[in-house]
Amino acid sequence: MRPLLVKITVGDDAPERCLQGLTVAAVAVAAGAEVSLWLAGQAVHLVAGADLTVPGSPPASQLLDTLLAGGTVTACTQCLVRRDLTEADLRPGVTVGGAAAFVAEALADGTQALVY
Repeated sequence: MRPLLVKITVGDDAPERCLQGLTVAAVAVAAGAEVSLWLAGQAVHLVAGADLTVPGSPPASQLLDTLLAGGTVTACTQCLVRRDLTEADLRPGVTVGGAAAFVAEALADGTQALVY
């Protein structure tokens, strides 16, 4: 199974799309895939305590728990700065990374990348 890289760029501005991305990533973890989740734009609020729900979906916080337990979760450095968030604001286990790290992961051999 190849690694899966999921980038989510929306949050409360498009909750259904955000939760679709989180669900896909969490299901991939449950299936045994190596999953890397990157949160950018409004999505960085999810790792700083915000939660989202939509009918028929587990809440974002529950999906993030799954991802933190079985994959990696990275928040965009610049997106955090633009929202006055620091590493101290983030859930335990979340890392911070910039564009160069994302590009390196996305271009790694065999990686499947999805953007929501």
